[in-house]
Amino acid sequence: MPDIEIVTNKGESFGAYIALPKGEDKAPVVVMIQEIFGVNGDMRKKCDEMAAEGYIAVSPDLFWRIEPNIQLTDKTEAEWERAFELFGLFDTDKGTEDIQATIDHVRGHDRSNGKVGAVGYCLGGQLAYMAATRTDADCSVGYYGVRINEMLDEAKNIKKPLMLHIAGKDEFVPPEAQKEIIDTLADYALAVTYLYEECDHAFARHEGAHYNKGAATLANTRTADFLAENLS
Repeated sequence: MPDIEIVTNKGESFGAYIALPKGEDKAPVVVMIQEIFGVNGDMRKKCDEMAAEGYIAVSPDLFWRIEPNIQLTDKTEAEWERAFELFGLFDTDKGTEDIQATIDHVRGHDRSNGKVGAVGYCLGGQLAYMAATRTDADCSVGYYGVRINEMLDEAKNIKKPLMLHIAGKDEFVPPEAQKEIIDTLADYALAVTYLYEECDHAFARHEGAHYNKGAATLANTRTADFLAENLS
């Protein structure tokens, strides 16, 4: 990484990992939004899996303003400490602007059919929600997004379909916050939420401590159907 460079509206640039589907046909794009560990092996694997399903998958380096090319794992205490430090330093408003810049860039990719969705995890789950309220993504999917309950006043800005996967035993999103998200978004026809009652945060992270194969498969199947419906 980076495989491609994204240029902001201020002329600054940052890197992104890209995975392409086989063949030469036009394909929809999915912007894969990182967790607090950067565009690491897990995010690249998710991009590769998305490409195998026929999508152009792009994961932008959203920590570039702090330190470019962060690639942490969840396996050591030192990496966790650095990840949370980065989370504290990260500006979600600027990150959402970078997601829009990524969307603008990949819409014009030679292989793109012009449709772009966003899929994010953890911090990226929050940013996927923000993509639904602040960008022109054609659809957005968030997995166990944090702090969404603090931004529900933005739900009125949702103009394209949004799907959220919520972990019922999320150590970072308490039950009352989950309920607030689910109850609020129930009033918006373009939003759908799914609760995985027995799952903890990051239940879909490859080889993560809380990985739940059954829940991850179910969530990923729902996401695949959602993307197919909205990006075809």
